[in-house]
Amino acid sequence: MPIRYTGAADVKKLADEIIDRLGLFHVVPQFVFCFRSTGSTSKRTIARIHGLGKIWQEALNLPPSYTIEVISERYDRLSQTGKEKTVIHELLHVPRGFAGGFRPHKGYIDERIVDDLYRKLQEHRKKRTD
Repeated sequence: MPIRYTGAADVKKLADEIIDRLGLFHVVPQFVFCFRSTGSTSKRTIARIHGLGKIWQEALNLPPSYTIEVISERYDRLSQTGKEKTVIHELLHVPRGFAGGFRPHKGYIDERIVDDLYRKLQEHRKKRTD
C-alpha cells in the first residue's frame, strides 16, 4: 500500500502552541507544516521532520520550510503526553538559523531535554489557567 498524506491540523495547532509557549523564537510557525501519513512500513518511527533544502529553496524560489510528518499508525495511538513530547522532539531538530537544515540528536536532543521542555510547557499551561 502506498503512503498517503493528509493535512494534520491537530498537529499544526500543537506545534504552534509549543513554538509559542516554549519560546522557540528561531522557528517560524507559518513555515512549519504538518501532515499525517498512513501506510508506512517503518517499524519504530513515530514522526519525522523534513526540511526544504537550500537547493530546492533556490530552484523554487521559496523560503526555508519544515514539515512534520506523523505516522498515523503509531502517533495516533499515543497518549496526549506522548504526542506532545513527539512534536517537541521533532521541533528540536530545527536549527537556530531556520535555513532548511537539521540538528542531529547528539548534543541537542535526548529524552531529558524533551522531558524538561515538556515540564516547561505544562507550567506555562498551568499559569494560563490560574
